[in-house]
Amino acid sequence: MKKIDYNNLPETPTAIKLRPPVETGLWRTMKPVMDDEICVKCGICWMYCPERAIKKTKDNGYKINYAYCKGCGICGEECPTGAIKMVEEI
Repeated sequence: MKKIDYNNLPETPTAIKLRPPVETGLWRTMKPVMDDEICVKCGICWMYCPERAIKKTKDNGYKINYAYCKGCGICGEECPTGAIKMVEEI
C-alpha cells in the first residue's frame, strides 16, 4: 500500500475535476486573506484546504484561488503564524 502524505496530494482543487468545473467561490460570505510578510511557507494551509483552492507558487509560497475557495476558514484556523485572516466578502 502506498503511503499517503501531503506531497502526494493533487495540486488542483477537487471541484475543478468535475465536468464542467464548478467554481464554488460564489458560495462564500467570508474569504481568507494571506499576509505574505507573515507566511513562513510551511504548506499547512495547502494541506488542510478541503477544496485544494490553495496552490503552490514557483517561489515555494502559496496563493489562494478564490474561484474555488468556499470560505470555510480551515486554512486560517490551521495557520501556525496567523498569516491567514478571514474577512467579510464584499
